[in-house]
Formats: sequence, C-alpha cells, structure tokens
Amino acid sequence: MEAETQTDIVVRPVRDVDAEALGRVHATAWHETYDHLISKAALEAVSPKRLAELWTHWAVQGPEFKMFAALVDGEIVGFAGSGPARDKDAPRFRELYFIYLLDAFHGTGIGQRLFDAVVEPAEGLYLWVAEDNPRAHRFYARNGFTLDGATHTEPFLGETLTEVRFVR
Repeated sequence: MEAETQTDIVVRPVRDVDAEALGRVHATAWHETYDHLISKAALEAVSPKRLAELWTHWAVQGPEFKMFAALVDGEIVGFAGSGPARDKDAPRFRELYFIYLLDAFHGTGIGQRLFDAVVEPAEGLYLWVAEDNPRAHRFYARNGFTLDGATHTEPFLGETLTEVRFVR
C-alpha cells in the first residue's frame, strides 16, 4: 500500500521498546538523506543494531527532552527529537535535534506532525541541518526558521558534513 493511501497514522512518544525499530528506520533514513553527501562505504558501515543501542539512551532521558515516533499501520516510519541546547554559543535555549522520515512518507504531512509533537507553537529554538538538503531547508522555512549565517563542519561516519544553522 502506498504512503498516500495510509490512514492509520499515530504520532506518540518514543518508548524504550521502540529501540530496534528506530535503529532500522534511522539507518534507512540516513541512507536516503545522505547518499549524495557521504560515500557509499561510510553509509554501509551504519548498523541498525548500533543505532538501536543509541536509541535505548535517547528514549529514557528526562522530561525536558521530547522524542516522538510516527507509526503507519503500527510500523515506525519516522521520528523527531528536541531538548536543551547543546552548543555553548546557542542562539536559543532549546534545539530541534532531528526529524527523520522514510522517503516513502515525504509529502504526507507526517513530518509536520512529528515537528508539531516536539516543538511548541511559536517556540524559539534552533537546529543544524546539512547544507545540501533543500527539502529540509524548505520545511524549516515553512515553519518559521531562517538561516542565521552560522555553519560548521562535523565529523559524520568518518567523513565530514557541512551543516547550516536555522533559528526561530
């Protein structure tokens, strides 16, 4: 069944039992998002099991962290997270850490539902996103974010990824 015809969509807080499914979706989403930015060899080193282990830690953080998963017909297809700013020079107190959604579900409104689950209306926050990710740039601009001119190059899977900062 194609994403456009799905009607059973649930967005709910991440649970510790979601770790394995989140690891699989995370790995797939990284491939879909970064294939044009990172070498195939680096992406092939991404292990759903290792990402699942990371999720066991994300899922049990304090109440200032918001971690939500989107499920279609009971299967996790995306996730989002926000929490306290991690940067020393943060322009806001809160940061949107990530939104990842499997490509098949882009354009269905699920990404917006994930965003709305982890970000309060009109909440001031910031995020980092790959410089070469125009779809994400358009999504964040629609949600009131603007580039503030900050960039950094981060290690990513043994390579480097240039990110730009959006602020709202």
